[in-house]
Amino acid sequence: MEIRIFGVEHGFCAYIIEDNRNVMLIDCGHNTKTGFRPTNYLVANGCTGIERFIVSNYDEDHLSDLPNLREKLPIEVLRRNQSVSASDLRRLKASSGPIQPGMQALLDMIESYTNNVTNPPEFPEIELRTFHNDYPIFNDTNNLSLVTFIHCHGIHLAYPGDIEEAGWVELLKNRSFIEHLARVNLFIASHHGRESGYYPEAFDYFRPDLIIISDEAIKYDTQDVDYSKHAKGVPWEDRTTKYVLTTRKNGMIKISERSGYNYYVLTER
Repeated sequence: MEIRIFGVEHGFCAYIIEDNRNVMLIDCGHNTKTGFRPTNYLVANGCTGIERFIVSNYDEDHLSDLPNLREKLPIEVLRRNQSVSASDLRRLKASSGPIQPGMQALLDMIESYTNNVTNPPEFPEIELRTFHNDYPIFNDTNNLSLVTFIHCHGIHLAYPGDIEEAGWVELLKNRSFIEHLARVNLFIASHHGRESGYYPEAFDYFRPDLIIISDEAIKYDTQDVDYSKHAKGVPWEDRTTKYVLTTRKNGMIKISERSGYNYYVLTER
């Protein structure tokens, strides 16, 4: 199993490929400055379809390459926070301005992906679990984020989308959520490492080896300083210890299994 976290500015996109070659994609942001589009990268590297597409957050920075993805690759299964209907989501997004292309593509998918999945694609090595807060108890897209846990042998990764403090507080009332969080050794910081997603009390329940931040520019101390004190650290090739990696500084981040080890991490600019 391999995970690649792409550098897509203030956005997110992660590609996960199982040993059986089935593919999960979490979000589908792109990089407006470099022109990098995850769909084009996947096609160029031999991907022929997305078996499971996971939407963490209902904002354009998580969806901007979705029209391109839908045009070039088939998507078998859509996973999202289903407490929000297409009509409710359309109303929420329209209240803050025109609906953008990525969101429109997702709304089209929600309205067409209505059949129950009776024979889902197989990811035999991956334990996938998601959690979310419900609409309309929460009516902001950040706290309606889908929190995704991926467990595969020695890799235990959590990605909480753009969850903010109020959302963390509610989720931490759930014992099953806490049990999955306690297993995590690789954590992707909520809301791109920004202050609004930083909830230090969450780290009372786990201490990851490494924290990963997907963002375009450093704007808050949390992005380098505050998060680093919550990580155990991993040995790096220059004989230092890394506590935080960022797509801003490190580029694409690859997490893979290695025989005899739990996992290894590489970066590629």
